[in-house]
Amino acid sequence: MNWKIIVQLSLFGLIMAFGTIALIPQNIEPAFWLIIFGFCALVIAKVCAGKYFLHGFLVSMVNCIWITAVHIYFYQTYINHHAAMANMGQNMPSFLSIHPRLTMLIIGPVFGVLSGIILGLFALVASKIVKKPQ
Repeated sequence: MNWKIIVQLSLFGLIMAFGTIALIPQNIEPAFWLIIFGFCALVIAKVCAGKYFLHGFLVSMVNCIWITAVHIYFYQTYINHHAAMANMGQNMPSFLSIHPRLTMLIIGPVFGVLSGIILGLFALVASKIVKKPQ
């Protein structure tokens, strides 16, 4: 397991965490993630000796920690710029809608796992395509 590359690639998640607070609109955020996932998958395929899916999955899990922490800390600013997230809270059970930061803390890892599966698959596919340096 190459923890150095996992932590280094997860810094894109930290950058996106701050960027999505108020700078990057919700409608173009997926395009940023697609580019980041593609780049991360290529790096994992070139640098890592194996376990490509697991490396991609763990990058997203560390991303999840960064993103959840930053969005909880800057909750009010984040919600002011993300109406869909604010509206989502209305459909939650009452104990979660009263504590929106707790909701983010619970939902964040779910998104982390889902994006981890996607990045893991990207890395696995990239490992089949990319030639390793000899």
